[in-house]
Amino acid sequence: MTAPLPPERALERLEALCSRSEHCSSELIAKMRTWKLSPDDIEAVIYSLRRRRFVDDSRFARAFVRDKYRFNRWGRIKIRMELSAKKISAELIDEAMEEIDENIYQERLESLLASKIKSIHDDDPRIRRQKILRAAVSRGYEVGLAAQRLTAIMKGENNQE
Repeated sequence: MTAPLPPERALERLEALCSRSEHCSSELIAKMRTWKLSPDDIEAVIYSLRRRRFVDDSRFARAFVRDKYRFNRWGRIKIRMELSAKKISAELIDEAMEEIDENIYQERLESLLASKIKSIHDDDPRIRRQKILRAAVSRGYEVGLAAQRLTAIMKGENNQE
């Protein structure tokens, strides 16, 4: 059995970690629990990190939304679920979701749908539509919005023929 990490050493490690990338409080608390720090020590270390702005859940949430929306091309639902799983408050999530530009969001959804239209081939148009929508929903896009955009795209294709 390993000895608990001294709080001073834990603080040093977490400062270095937070200097390299954004982390939320819940991630750091979980890490300190694996290091067997006492609840009082965990609270003191988190307080110190917050006070000196090494950790800021609001900043983390905004960065998370930007990254997942831009690079992973996730939809709002998946982003919200992941932030909730990281114990970010609903208020901070709502604020962070404002990072999403609605026009770009819809363009990315349409791009995803268009690529799935090209890659999914099924003789039954209903099954094909379900598969395309399932791909958008699995990325976290809203069902209604995805269905609306898919209908518009498919109408546009039919008008071009």
